[in-house]
Parts: sequence; structure tokens; C-alpha cells
Amino acid sequence: MVSGFGQQALISIMSHLVFIALAWWALQALRFETLLRANHVFQARVLYVLLSIVIGSAVSNFFLDYLLWSQQLPLILQNITFL
Repeated sequence: MVSGFGQQALISIMSHLVFIALAWWALQALRFETLLRANHVFQARVLYVLLSIVIGSAVSNFFLDYLLWSQQLPLILQNITFL
């Protein structure tokens, strides 16, 4: 049982990191420079990081929830057969 929690934690960490990196990569396609003031490079980089974390975490949570729900679907069928 405890090893299951360890595996779930590892999957969650890896999922978050992958989707944050994917969000970072996708945000590079946008041209935020036109929206930002000149000479605010550090603030622009912080904005990229924060947006990447927000978008990547949201997508990762969706993915992990979907994975959990798909694993719980067989339990519905088991409960219906006992009714």
C-alpha cells in the first residue's frame, strides 16, 4: 500500500514537470515582448515561469484526475453486479 503512494507521488511529480516544461515551450511561440515595457527583462522571465507553472499544473491536474477516474471505473461495474 505504501509503495503505491510512492508510485503515485512519482507519477504526479513527473507529470507536473513534463507539463510545465511543455507549457514553457508552448509559451515561447507567443510574442509577449510587444505587451511588456522596455528594459523589464527579469520581470518578463518571471512572468513566463509563472504562466508556465499555472498552465502546466492545471493541465497536469486534469491528466492525473482523468487517470485516477479511469482507474476507478472498474469499481462501478463491481458495485453494480452486487446490487
